[in-house]
Amino acid sequence: MKKVFKHYLRPHYFRMSIGLIIKFIGTIMDLFIPYILAHIIDNVIPTGKTGSIVFWGSIMLVCAIFAVSFNIIANQKAARVARDTTEVIRHDLFSRIMNLSNKQTDYFTKPSLISRLTSDTYNVHQMVGMMQRLGVRAPILLVGGIIVTLTLDPALALVLMAVIPFIGVIMIFISKKAIPMYMKVQQTVDDMVRMVREDSAGIRVIKALSKGEYEKKKFADINEEVVQKEKKAGITMALMNPAVNILLNFGLVLVIVVGAYRVNSGLTSVGKILAFTTYFTIISQAMMAISRMFIILSKANASAKRIVEIVDSEEDLLPELLEGYEGEDYIVFDNVSFSYDKIENNLTDISFKLKKGETLGIIGSTGAGKTTLIQLLMRFYDVDEGDIYIGGENIKSMDTENLRKLFGVAFQNDTIFEDSIYENIRLGRNLTDEDVKNAIEYACATEFVEEKEDGEDGLLSIRGANLSGGQKQRILIARALAAHPQILVLDDSSSALDYKTDATLRTNIKKYFDDTTLIIIAQRISSIMNADHIMVLEDGECIGYGTHEELLKNCETYREISISQLGGDV
Repeated sequence: MKKVFKHYLRPHYFRMSIGLIIKFIGTIMDLFIPYILAHIIDNVIPTGKTGSIVFWGSIMLVCAIFAVSFNIIANQKAARVARDTTEVIRHDLFSRIMNLSNKQTDYFTKPSLISRLTSDTYNVHQMVGMMQRLGVRAPILLVGGIIVTLTLDPALALVLMAVIPFIGVIMIFISKKAIPMYMKVQQTVDDMVRMVREDSAGIRVIKALSKGEYEKKKFADINEEVVQKEKKAGITMALMNPAVNILLNFGLVLVIVVGAYRVNSGLTSVGKILAFTTYFTIISQAMMAISRMFIILSKANASAKRIVEIVDSEEDLLPELLEGYEGEDYIVFDNVSFSYDKIENNLTDISFKLKKGETLGIIGSTGAGKTTLIQLLMRFYDVDEGDIYIGGENIKSMDTENLRKLFGVAFQNDTIFEDSIYENIRLGRNLTDEDVKNAIEYACATEFVEEKEDGEDGLLSIRGANLSGGQKQRILIARALAAHPQILVLDDSSSALDYKTDATLRTNIKKYFDDTTLIIIAQRISSIMNADHIMVLEDGECIGYGTHEELLKNCETYREISISQLGGDV
């Protein structure tokens, strides 16, 4: 929470000060009204002078107008500060999320990042606005009301003030109990967001397998968990209002009883008692507003901690000064091992070398470590052992942004955005129209793109729902080719293409990207059999490396795959 006040609110301190001054004036006007009313009842009306009554009544009206006007202006300023502050928080949070390493993203989880960017920032927005509206008004009404009542009748005021410390203790006690509960609520909301995210992405599978009722029950369970935790936190915070009301009403009873005796004794007047009850109402409303603020602050405090946890997370994968590789090879894996959970290796002792312009084909069963190898090459994760070099430089010594600009990548399950075909390929990069058109041609996508009503300006649905599997893959491949990368990675990105299109695609890449180093992950032997080097992975280990002909002779696993796909007996 300190970061929100010190860093994000600092640019708005002047605007907030003006708003607070305006709010202060408006609140003081509210406090004057009952005091003037008491004066009219006790001092003006007994005189019977109509002019005096009208005069003081007019002053009350002016105070009311000023109070309303100033409070409206102050609330508008508060809303603008809350809006602008939250905008910056969201921007910083989103920017930091975009720069998180895969390791950090795995730690925080994507559903949690989504809820921090949405519901948590909303809670902070509510707090910033509420703090400026009620955070000024309520304390002024409370303190001002007490001060005015002391001037009206100190004895009655002391009766009321005796109750306030007990109210403060209750508020602090309940808030300390509630804040951890709201943290748990937000964590459970993360789980609900994760499930909604997964079910939305897999809605076709759910429908195809008639698992709608099953998913509904799963959602009902997690929704019920959210409800129960919110209910527990809500009930805890809900204790505050009745507890405060009981104490305030008890104080009011004492005030009325003591006031009645004092009126009978001639120690006070009816007008003062009337004003006192009005101030009591003002004070009670201020206390209730402060209790509401405690609820908002409890939620915002929990949310602010979650936001700051991301914003202040340490930069990962920073460049290090490491020795380079002396040799002509362009890409070098030197005894690389890696584990996601740091318990069991996902890749073990992987070594290979590629010269610039060469092609590496990688084949292996699901979970063999093929995609993991690419993620290490692009430094989405750091290796646990060994080194990776590109162009003679250790990738740990390279700026990650410059490193990844070397690549054009079409991942296996990549994302199609709800935008035009053109923008899905360009993706905000500094590419010309010709670059995009050529990429569409090289990816064998010209025919179906031209069939679209608006061609390359035709809009695609989110996740490419209005494209077939093969069409999506060709758009993704065109995206990878458009910037003429030095290293092209095709991660099982042609699995939905027919053999003819797949062959044409490989021919185009060889023809137009002959100086590009190519890494192809595939399940088809035909997609990689002409590669300069082929690696066979199994359980994270390299069990075969060489050309197609060499592996047919030396790698039993590769030979079995070849026979099953291409036929014949080798």
